[in-house]
Order: sequence, then structure tokens, then C-alpha cells
Amino acid sequence: MCYASYNPPWFLQSGMAMTVYTALWASRSWERTTKHPEPAYEKKIFIGGQGVPIFGWVAIPENPHSTIVGTYGITGDLDNQWFLRLLGRKAYAQGYAVVLFDWRAHGKTAELSPTLTSDGLYEGEDFVRIAAAAKAMGCPGKFWFTGFSLGGQLALWAVKSVMDLTRRNEDLGLKESDIGGAAVICPSLESSRSLCYLVKQPLGKHLEKAIAQQLKKLAWRIHDAHPGTIDPEAIERANSIWGFDHELVIGRLGFPSVSAYYEASSALHLLPNLEKPTLIIYAEDDPLFDPGILPDLQVACAKNPAIDLLLTRHGGHVGYLSSKQGQRQAQDPDTWWAWNRVLQWFEQKL
Repeated sequence: MCYASYNPPWFLQSGMAMTVYTALWASRSWERTTKHPEPAYEKKIFIGGQGVPIFGWVAIPENPHSTIVGTYGITGDLDNQWFLRLLGRKAYAQGYAVVLFDWRAHGKTAELSPTLTSDGLYEGEDFVRIAAAAKAMGCPGKFWFTGFSLGGQLALWAVKSVMDLTRRNEDLGLKESDIGGAAVICPSLESSRSLCYLVKQPLGKHLEKAIAQQLKKLAWRIHDAHPGTIDPEAIERANSIWGFDHELVIGRLGFPSVSAYYEASSALHLLPNLEKPTLIIYAEDDPLFDPGILPDLQVACAKNPAIDLLLTRHGGHVGYLSSKQGQRQAQDPDTWWAWNRVLQWFEQKL
């Protein structure tokens, strides 16, 4: 565990400023920040846990040395999740096979199945089964799981699922040694505390409302694609993130309350027991998460030698834009400090 040397532009030293600036600016200009073209992805339907079909993209370069399997955060799809696609470009150019996927209830996966989200409880197994299918396609081990924000929580659950599936002696065509580990950026770790914190902040409550509206659109898309699977009145009532989980998610998963669901899916509780190498990049000034989680994160990581925690004082939520001076200090080819650290860490582990 260490405070990493990250140097943001002077005007983005506020976590909220970094978060908003990245969301508003980078989505329009990110392609100009990298010289690498988009890989020629092959579309693929994987079969995840419980037989759920998962839509993904696969790109295999000549002589790949290992494979990255990744997904995105709480809302979106592969077409608009530019931050994940940026990783795909950078990783493919460095010789990684790349597998990106729409997780449960998102994008084209939502068109294939009405199965809703479980915040890692089942998505962790999806990661592992996707890796097994990718291996059969020619993607080499070691496999590295990655994600950011809520997708980071899913990737942490994937590390746990590797252990669970191995101990159940599941014949996936994937050996435990094929899995390298995981690297996550600004992962969601404890939803109850962070949601309570977020809605009490002046700008945070507007961010929460915007996310809730996107979740509501997601639910309507599933309703339209799979008639009769979701109660439209329940969708109408789901006007917050908590409300979405209360109205649509917990009943299907068998939880008596949203609090019980968040407790069960919390990634924070997983950290002391993870056995695969895991990198967590986390900013003290992340405006979406309760800062009270930070001491618990530090304690959990300090007790587990498999985890490398890169803690930064700045960075916001999935921002981490470097200043020019910061790029020179880190010897980075571009402004994307966090992805550069992830790829650097993978290389060190390989």
C-alpha cells in the first residue's frame, strides 16, 4: 500500500471538478488523446453463470501474450463506454487479447436476457466463464479481470469466483493457474454508506438522480425487449438507485431488503480473502464514495499481501487525467494515468 505519485492539472485538484470535467470533456475528445486505432473486434455471445447469455467483443492480435477481460460501471453499453474502449486500444497495441462485455441488464446483453443486475454476486462467475470461452477461441492466459466504478466491484467478485469455481471442480476448460488476477479503478466497495453520503452532497444528489434516470431507461429497455418480465408500475416507482434495487432487483435475488442486498454484495468484505494478485487504484477525493470507507479499505488491503493499493490524494471518480508534468514524471505516453498504471502493473506481474 502506498500513496502513488499522481499529478493532476492544477484546475482539476478537486475530486468533483475532475469527475465532471472528465465526463463532459473526455467523452467528446478521448479519441484524439491516443494514437492507437480501435481493434477489429469480433462480436460474441458468451454463456455466463446460470446460463445467462452475455454479449461481448473479442480482439486477438498476432502472438498475444495474455488476455484482459473487462466491463464498465453502473450504466452504459459497449458502444458508448469510451473509457473501457480506450483501454481496449491501449491493451491491444501492447499485445493483449481483449475481451469487453455488456454486463447483465446492459447493452445487447439486456436484449438477449431479462436477467437483472446482482452487483457481483453472479457477475463474478460471468467473468470467469467468459474467460473460459475466450480461451477456447484462442485467447491466452494469463487472464486479467478489470473494471471501474461498479464494474470494479464486479471484477473483484470475479477473483472470488475463480476460487469458488475451482474448489467446486467445475470443468470449464480453464485452470486456476490461467487466471492472473484483477486490476480495478475507483471500485464501488460499500453501496449503503456511499449512497447515503452521495445524496447529502449538493452536487452528489444531482449525480445520483442522473444515474437513477439511466437505470430507469435500462429497465424500460428490458421491459420492451422482454414483455411481461418487468412490472411497468415498479419501473415508474424506481426513482433512485436505492429505489431501482428495491423495486426491481432484491425480490428476484431473494433479499428481504436493499440493505441486506448491499451488505451481501459489498466488495469491501471480499478483500481480506482474495488470493489472486489484485491492484486497486483509489482516490481520497472521489466524490461518489463515502470517505469513511477509506480507513476500512486501507486496513483490509494491509492484511492481504495479494493486494496492491495505489492510493492517491487526487483523481476524482474514474478521472485521473495527468498534467503534462505528471506525464513526464511517470513517463506516460498520454494523459490516462490510471490505465497506464494498470497496464504497467500487468506487465510487472507477467
